[in-house]
Amino acid sequence: MTPKAIVLFDIDGVVRDVAGSYRRAIVETVQHYCQQRPEPAAIDSLKGEGCWNNDWEASLELLRRLGHTPLPDLGSLVEVFGGFYFGGDPEGDPSLWQGFIGSEPLLVQPSFFAELSAAGVAWGFVSGAESPSCRYVLETRLGLVKPPLIAMGDAPDKPDPTGLLRLAAALAGEPLGPGAPAVVYLGDTVADVLTVQRARSQQPNQRFISLAVAPPHLHGNPEARRSYEARLLAAGADQVIASTEELLGSLEGLDAINRR
Repeated sequence: MTPKAIVLFDIDGVVRDVAGSYRRAIVETVQHYCQQRPEPAAIDSLKGEGCWNNDWEASLELLRRLGHTPLPDLGSLVEVFGGFYFGGDPEGDPSLWQGFIGSEPLLVQPSFFAELSAAGVAWGFVSGAESPSCRYVLETRLGLVKPPLIAMGDAPDKPDPTGLLRLAAALAGEPLGPGAPAVVYLGDTVADVLTVQRARSQQPNQRFISLAVAPPHLHGNPEARRSYEARLLAAGADQVIASTEELLGSLEGLDAINRR
């Protein structure tokens, strides 16, 4: 059966709060090399540029901007970063992980996805995070069974829309175009918004909707949150919503659910 709409989610900042995990790992990795701790605002600013979705490369760029020389090779940095984030073998038993990944608050519950399915909405995930990390939060913590997923390495990094287009077509069960249901992407960074913009360029006859949400660490700082949300809208987001849980109501408000 053709879905009434297709919703694809980023994971970090949308499905789970990574302020104390991925973002903390960026800070600890930078400090490991140069004994300086970047402020959260510096990471937000970097992410706001729309081209640093990969946290390993973001860590390396922060080191570059802090004037650290010589810069570590990416392979070494990935090992240091993984030590903080996973605290164990990423391909190993998650129960043995001792890193920051164990302290990620969930931003939605399994019932959220059940409600989407009941409304005839097909859903999946397009994330720049490593597959073991994505599978852990989606399958182990949320209990989703074989969730449709494009993770790091499955497609070029966002804002390249290849992964989004591939998964959207698979969930539509038909070629994207005028007859296909609307494709919605919910993310929390400028890169996520730009991914939708580039998808539109490649598939101009398909309806795409860019929804955005400010990451949880900004929700206690109204001024910083407003500034961040303004950047998302300036990048081309169709709507900024208050939280991931408000998504279904937003779809109805935008008439994104095909009533056929």
